[in-house]
Amino acid sequence: MLSSSKKIYITGGSGLVGRNILENSKIQKHVIIAPEHSRLDLCDYRAVYKFIEENKPDIIIHTAGQVGGIQANMSDPYGFFTNNILMGVNIVRAAKELGVKNLLNLSSSCSYPCEAQNPLSEDMIFTGKFEPTNEGYAIAKTAILRMCEYITNQFEGFHYKTLIPCNLYGRYDKFSPKNSHLLPAIIRKIHDAKLKNIRQIDIWGDGEARREFMYAGDFADIVTDVLMNFEKIPTVMNIGLGYDYTINEYYQAVSKVIGYEVEFVHDLSKPSGMKQKLLDISKQKEFGIIPKYALEEGIKETYNYFINEYKGE
Repeated sequence: MLSSSKKIYITGGSGLVGRNILENSKIQKHVIIAPEHSRLDLCDYRAVYKFIEENKPDIIIHTAGQVGGIQANMSDPYGFFTNNILMGVNIVRAAKELGVKNLLNLSSSCSYPCEAQNPLSEDMIFTGKFEPTNEGYAIAKTAILRMCEYITNQFEGFHYKTLIPCNLYGRYDKFSPKNSHLLPAIIRKIHDAKLKNIRQIDIWGDGEARREFMYAGDFADIVTDVLMNFEKIPTVMNIGLGYDYTINEYYQAVSKVIGYEVEFVHDLSKPSGMKQKLLDISKQKEFGIIPKYALEEGIKETYNYFINEYKGE
């Protein structure tokens, strides 16, 4: 589909995924529109409709969302549900009403039931309850996934498809303790400990929960590859590594990259979230999609960004 020049509207262009897609060399060959939140409030349907009507994109990539780790999700389930479902519904509905035929929606592995057997395959969605610590976010992302399926199945010529990536990290990540995900949070904690000569760091839970993290630059490459074969890919497809690590192993890897040894102390009063979230990437493999970055290489790139370019709190 990207064999000729297209106009592509990317939501969430200032976020982790959006910015990595925007700097991808393959996507830069096309006409890109990616307004910031100050220019376009995605929770305002009339504004979204008007923007799409005026700009007439050939493709929409919906990456925008309110995101955060366990602590952020637990403290504001209302916000995570309301903002994510409004953004998704507004983008998808306006695109459908205005006849945009191609839309790529990015969902989350939080869409899977908390008690589902790993690895998690696409047919497990809607088969059980969500993980309580991020239920609001999960309900919203899963609803938009289903909305895209309805449109694709009901209306001829419309291709509204969803990728479910594993956890992502990398350049342009959030490192604030208030809203960061696991890997950038670990980077921030160990970096700060090094600066302050702190030799002990707490880990929530026993550290044995397992997570699958992909470098965001890899995911941006995958998005462009998917758009090249857009009509052929499934309506819903996992994107992951096919292997995972424990929380303890992520702490150890970050400590090694930063070059600072600390003692890790487990706070068993804190939640660990799901015991494992490993995606079944059978469908991904059929398209020859293989991420390139090894864990320590990705952490190194992310840490370099944090110490040299990051401007947040």
